[in-house]
Amino acid sequence: MEGEKKQVTCYLLFSLSTAVIGSLQFGYNTGVINAPEQKLQAFFNETWVKRYGKPIEPGVSIFVWSLAVAIFSVGGMVGSFSVGVVADKFGRRKSMFLVNILALIGGGLMGLCTLCSSFEMVIAGRLVIGLFCGLFTGLTPMYVGEVSPTPLRGAFGTLHQLGVVLGILISQIFGLEFLLGSDKLWPLLLALTVVPAVIQCLLLPFCPESPRYLLINLNQEEEARKALVRLRGFEDVSKDMQEMKEESVKMNMEKKVTIPELFRTATYRQPLLIAVVLQLSQQLSGINAVFYYSTGIFESAGVTQPIYATIGAGAVNVVFTVVSLFLVERAGRRSLHLIGLGGMAVSALLMTIALLLKHIESLSYLSIGAVFAFVAMFEMGPGPIPWFIVAELFSQGPRPAAMAIAGFSNWTANFFVGISFPKLEKLCGPYVFIIFMIFLIFFFIFTFFRVPETKGRTFEDIAREFRGAPPPAATSVEEAGGDMASASPVKEKVPLVAANSGAEEKPSSSVKATSEATKGEEKPESATEPLVKSTTEEKSNSTVQESV
Repeated sequence: MEGEKKQVTCYLLFSLSTAVIGSLQFGYNTGVINAPEQKLQAFFNETWVKRYGKPIEPGVSIFVWSLAVAIFSVGGMVGSFSVGVVADKFGRRKSMFLVNILALIGGGLMGLCTLCSSFEMVIAGRLVIGLFCGLFTGLTPMYVGEVSPTPLRGAFGTLHQLGVVLGILISQIFGLEFLLGSDKLWPLLLALTVVPAVIQCLLLPFCPESPRYLLINLNQEEEARKALVRLRGFEDVSKDMQEMKEESVKMNMEKKVTIPELFRTATYRQPLLIAVVLQLSQQLSGINAVFYYSTGIFESAGVTQPIYATIGAGAVNVVFTVVSLFLVERAGRRSLHLIGLGGMAVSALLMTIALLLKHIESLSYLSIGAVFAFVAMFEMGPGPIPWFIVAELFSQGPRPAAMAIAGFSNWTANFFVGISFPKLEKLCGPYVFIIFMIFLIFFFIFTFFRVPETKGRTFEDIAREFRGAPPPAATSVEEAGGDMASASPVKEKVPLVAANSGAEEKPSSSVKATSEATKGEEKPESATEPLVKSTTEEKSNSTVQESV
């Protein structure tokens, strides 16, 4: 029990915080493009006039702006699909270090675009930053899941989402007009992502490599043990080591799992389907639509400075992510996800009613409450849980490939929502939230019937459930009992002769010898012994048979 208390050490928290800096950059670069929208379009026009002597056409301007926004998701798709290869080749820690080079390149391109009078640099910078964020959406949850103690893996898994929402909130604050959202400083706002990249590069050398990667991928048992001792804060890490060794033995019996094999192997289909659907439940929940509508909703409610109310919604985002951090190990992943999806569906219905009846003054406050409730419920379930539950559904072998596929599906859904939502909003108006409500109900039903609870369970235990195998302890007992029960009525001599060899060593424990002889490698040997035993030995067998 003393060891359990010491599992949360300062060194563990330092390592997790350093890894989550990548999540913060993902959130920052997701939200930072919204504040300087008008400034960016003005810059596109100025650059066009300098080159061609005439203003940019409105259709071209919208296309360039949409490309600058959407290209971020394209980079994210490519990056997330590459995370498995990168993580296995360079390791978790070194991969995070190397990937930060992309943040420096992308931030530099966007920061210097006005000096070079090139809007193409903004687009190229967003593409590179998207590639960087796509890699980190897989690397951070993978590293956090592998260094965290099993009882606290869910709570620490929400740190990735906490970093994301903190990054979004920081981008909203720095994007204010009087800070970095002005006509002259917006390039600095876009380039600010290089600062956390540099900080993370300075801190990563003091963090340990993932013990799972050291033991299972590199077979460096002593290095893995040292890393665990530092992370856990006590010397006896045999339980963690044993869990990883069992996983390693299982991996050695199987060939390495690639992305195509994940789709072809029946064992992985169900967890892969769950991983992908959970990622879709995050992007198709309508959270982006709520933030898109929030300013208009707050204006209709009579808020004089709706931008500050939107920042308030971002603060609610952060607060409820922290709340979920404490609840996830008590309520469980599945339960919180169901609560979040159900609460969002109800909030979406309330928002639709409030937007349709916004001429009624009292209902304007209902819309504000619905926005905050929607954001709060998102951070209770669909926000944090899909990111880390993927790492829990798969063992070490298929985990990198599964993280790549899950991340790719998330970024792909993000891309299509970003492209289609403006047209969908014009077509449906306030009824657009009904579409998201239907999606939320579908995801609720899927989660209720198909998603298992992973709270407090080892990676191997969860993987065994999908294979339909019983627990290992029960398996060995049942096999032993089953073999004896089936063998004794027809072929009594098979277990009894084997028991005789054990009885010669310990005559007083013939029953124990019988059960032990039916396990392991002695079993096939005992099956052939009766064929070659002498008459004298068969007589001694009858004595053992009577004692049994």
